[in-house]
Amino acid sequence: MYFKPLIVLSFILLFTSCKKTQEDTTTENEVEQNKTQEITEQDVSRLKYVEYILDPKTEETIKDWAEYEQLNAIIDNVKKGDLSYFNDNEKVIQLLIKELKQNIPAALNSESILSRLLVLETKLLKLESLSNLTTTSKEELLENIKEFLVAFSNLSFQMNKKIEFDNRSIEKP
Repeated sequence: MYFKPLIVLSFILLFTSCKKTQEDTTTENEVEQNKTQEITEQDVSRLKYVEYILDPKTEETIKDWAEYEQLNAIIDNVKKGDLSYFNDNEKVIQLLIKELKQNIPAALNSESILSRLLVLETKLLKLESLSNLTTTSKEELLENIKEFLVAFSNLSFQMNKKIEFDNRSIEKP
C-alpha cells in the first residue's frame, strides 16, 4: 500500500527534474547565440565598401540640418558596433526619417537625393528589424550593416555631386 504512492512520487520527481534540465540547456543556448551575434568595432571595420565623405561646400550647405547630424551620429555608433539605438526604438526611427525628408535644405532638395534617402530609409528599417531578432546570424547582421553604410555613403556622394554641379559656372560663347 505504501509502495504505490512512492512509485508515483518518484515518477513525478523524475519528470520535473528532466524539465528543469531542458530549460537550463535552452537558456544556455540562447546566451551562447547572443554572444555569437554581438557585433564589435573590429567586425564592422573589416567590411569592404567605399566610404564617401562630405565636401566642405556640402558641409556648409547642411550645417543647419540637425536630422542629418543625428543620422551621422547613428552611423558613428554603428561603425563602433553599437546597435543599441535600434533596440525597440521604432517610433523614434520613423520620426527621424520623416523629419530628415521634411527638413532637407533647399539646395539639396532634388529627386536624386530623395531617392538616396528612400534607399537609406529602407536599409535603416531593415537593420532595425534584424538587430531586434534573436534568430539573426552575425554574418547576416554584418551584411545588413554593410548595406546600411553603403546607402549612407551613396547619399553623401550624391549630395557632393549635387552641390558640385550647382556650383559649376559654364560660360556661354
